[in-house]
Amino acid sequence: MRLRHIEVFHAIMQVGTISGAAQVLHISQPAVTKVLQHCELQLGMPLFERVRGKLYPKPEAHRLFAETEKLHRDLQGIRRLAASLKGQAVETIRLVSTPTLAVSVLPDAMSQWRRDFPTTRCELATHHTSEIVNMLRLGEADFGLSLQDPRHPGIIAEPIAHGVMTAIAPPGTWREDELAQPLSPCRLQEELIGYADDDPLGELVMAACEAQGFHPTFRTVVQTYQIARSLVEAGGGMAVVDPFTAAPSTRIQRRPLEPSIGIALYLLTAGHAPLSHGARQLADCIAQAARACLGKP
Repeated sequence: MRLRHIEVFHAIMQVGTISGAAQVLHISQPAVTKVLQHCELQLGMPLFERVRGKLYPKPEAHRLFAETEKLHRDLQGIRRLAASLKGQAVETIRLVSTPTLAVSVLPDAMSQWRRDFPTTRCELATHHTSEIVNMLRLGEADFGLSLQDPRHPGIIAEPIAHGVMTAIAPPGTWREDELAQPLSPCRLQEELIGYADDDPLGELVMAACEAQGFHPTFRTVVQTYQIARSLVEAGGGMAVVDPFTAAPSTRIQRRPLEPSIGIALYLLTAGHAPLSHGARQLADCIAQAARACLGKP
């Protein structure tokens, strides 16, 4: 199939008629019919049933549509890029982050970066790490931020800040003189908020507890560390969270763990796509903001 075939095929799949596809593509109906006929001729099979002016996709058309969807999106992206270049539009940086980092680290980093890049467009999205990896592989993001190394062969994970997991609890849980003292995982006996079974950081917390003979039962399980903190602030129990989520506040108490559970903030990029100058500068600002949040130079 040629690119023109795919374009016309997708338009017909979306609207269901030759006339509708012609309107979408801004070409004549005979032109759409001619391209579709040529496409089916090259494939050696019909893709649609013709019934009273409407086209009904055959099973082969549905399979073909699924397989060519990414290429069609890429073509649309190329057109948008070409239009931007023609209009001399500024660079667009696409950043995708886990929710916790988007709330705790990115605001300060973006504010600092904007001083040098006031007109550069930045698109920020939040997803879990597995989705970030997929977006990078598909070219839908320039770089990502995560507290996990996905260990994917097509993804480069660069650690840009290091910290430790921290226990947080509602005010009044610990005496003031206890706050600087490390807390053993086996002493997390109160209502402990847990994470999904496939959460890598949650697995580290479970391993630390079980190493000391403590097998916690979670009555509340969440998907993000920020939700865990919100529950703690509301008096819903204690949690072990990353150091960014555990930022100081009058609404929680914090204690380090002993033994400590190390954690890193990773800059994720596709191995085949080096960062632009603006994106690299933003990544540097993020690293600085993360280290400042951790109280490190």
